[in-house]
This record gives sequence, C-alpha cells and structure tokens, in this order.
Amino acid sequence: MVIIGYSGHAFVCCGILQAAGKKLQHYCDVEKKSFDPFQLNYLGKELEEVSVAEMKRSGFFIGIGDNNIRKKVYQSLENFCLPVNAIHPSAIISLGVNIADHGVMIAAGVCINPLAKIETGAICNTACIIEHECVVGAFAHIGPGTILCGNVTVGERSFIGAGAVIRQNISIGKNAMIGMGAVVVKDVADNETVVGNPSKKLI
Repeated sequence: MVIIGYSGHAFVCCGILQAAGKKLQHYCDVEKKSFDPFQLNYLGKELEEVSVAEMKRSGFFIGIGDNNIRKKVYQSLENFCLPVNAIHPSAIISLGVNIADHGVMIAAGVCINPLAKIETGAICNTACIIEHECVVGAFAHIGPGTILCGNVTVGERSFIGAGAVIRQNISIGKNAMIGMGAVVVKDVADNETVVGNPSKKLI
C-alpha cells in the first residue's frame, strides 16, 4: 500500500493500517523525508506516473490531517483511483452505522453508535465518541476524545478540537472550527469558530 503524506498525522494512519493487517510499502510527499519511522520507499508526488500506477496496483490512503488539503488530493486522484478506509480493529462500530467506502479514518478506541453516518474522507480520531444518528460530513475531522451526543450534524470540512463536547441535536455548519475542550450548546454556522464552555463565537 501507499500512504500519501508522511509526517505526524500520516504516522497515525500508518499505525491504523498496519493494525488492520495492511502492508505499507511506499509513501508519496512533496519531497523525500529524512525521518522514515516505517521504513517506506519514497515514490515521489502523488500525481507522478509511477505513484498512480502503484496506488492502482496496491491501494492507498491519504494521511493528511488538513481537511482542505485532504479533499484537494482526493479530488485530484478520484478519476484514477480511490483510497481505502483506515479503520483500527479496536474501534467499536455498531450495527447500522453507515461508513463511506473511501478515505475514512477511524482511529483506536473510537465508538460509533447506531445509525450514525460517516462521509467520505472524514477523520474520527483517537477515542472519540459518535453517538446515535450523528452525521460526520465529508472531509470533516473529529478530534481525539471528542463527544458528539445524539443527532449531531457536523458539516463538510469542519474541525472539532480534542476533547470538545457537542450537545445533542446540534448542527455545525461547513468549514466551522470548534476549539479544544469547547462545550457546544447552540448551532454553529458555516465558517464560524467557537471556543469555551459554554462555547462562544470568536470575533
């Protein structure tokens, strides 16, 4: 397999893929890295011919934490090939959860309860809890230890910081940002940033 990106977040993805029994052999990035903890072969940038050929042959995952960049890389490749999912075997995923087929990361210790929906390219980071009937939008990032109570909707490309708690029935718009440890008790609009307990909009 090929991992796209080869630094902090990608290292977490590598660990998940290996725990899931995937054999990682190559990485793509803008340049060859001097730090190579997983002993992978550098292919070059992801759109180079040799990289695309290897991704088609052995599969790949986009290990990029930035939501906008991850989406851009996904879109640049989707006409050639699509990424696998990276789901840690320790994750607890209830029956009736709808997980998109491509580019989803579900890390160690994650709990996803019935009728939740995880869309393409989303990140559910370490030990987050996604309760019943939540929707995590495409290319959103749910941070470590975050709790989404029931019927929460997180819009496309939004970022929920580590340890945040989102009250039930809350809607978070697209490209929003929720600060670490925030307690969200009101809906959050598109492109809005909120922090604190209870959360307030940053001016």
